[in-house]
Amino acid sequence: MTILRSQKGFSIITALFILLVLALLGGFMVTLSGVQSRTSQWALQGARAYHAARSGVEWGGYQALVNHACNPSTTLTIDGFSVTLACQADGPISEGAQTYSVYHLTSLAEWGTYGSIDYVSRQLRVRVTGAVP
Repeated sequence: MTILRSQKGFSIITALFILLVLALLGGFMVTLSGVQSRTSQWALQGARAYHAARSGVEWGGYQALVNHACNPSTTLTIDGFSVTLACQADGPISEGAQTYSVYHLTSLAEWGTYGSIDYVSRQLRVRVTGAVP
């Protein structure tokens, strides 16, 4: 009988240990799920920023090639993104009988304020060449 009395309460300690391990595992899974959800949202927002910057480049290229207008700095709002477009013109450049201009376009799309958790930005740089009218 002495052996049974000395082992009383051992199963309570084991049960508490198992409950503690399961609670820690559950907390880790909840945190991991939240991080995974935020990561996919940030990836989607990054893709949207890329397309906003691309739209800015396309708009600037149209302005440069069709309207022959190259503003040093233009700010647009595209789908909630602040798109800053910079343009620099080189030319006219002559090669043989051809005369053309080269436009250097830089488009920066931003969402949120720099340093905040929801800030995202994408920047694109392109060169466009067009014949001089």
